[in-house]
Amino acid sequence: MRLYGVRIACCPLFTPPLPMTLDLTGIQTKAALHQLFKEKLGFEDWYGPSWDAFWDSIVAIVEMPQELVLTNWEEFARCCPRDMAILRQVIEDYEQEMRPKRIVLG
Repeated sequence: MRLYGVRIACCPLFTPPLPMTLDLTGIQTKAALHQLFKEKLGFEDWYGPSWDAFWDSIVAIVEMPQELVLTNWEEFARCCPRDMAILRQVIEDYEQEMRPKRIVLG
């Protein structure tokens, strides 16, 4: 059972180039991480800083790249261990449900 959202079916029209990299340097809060996701991944204006909204956005609302690489994530992991654990679970579930697309920690 997923704690962060429900999968909504979608039919992508195109696949953005592979890979896309997001640098998490300086990200120390959940809100800052979600703001980065919103800006860089093109989430809707109404997107809020929650794992439910993140899941819905990456599986059904925006067209994700074939591979999203998150770099320099260690500071976020130190500052927000609970949210990092949730992000790791999201990454695992995303790979299972959206293969061949994936999110990786680089």
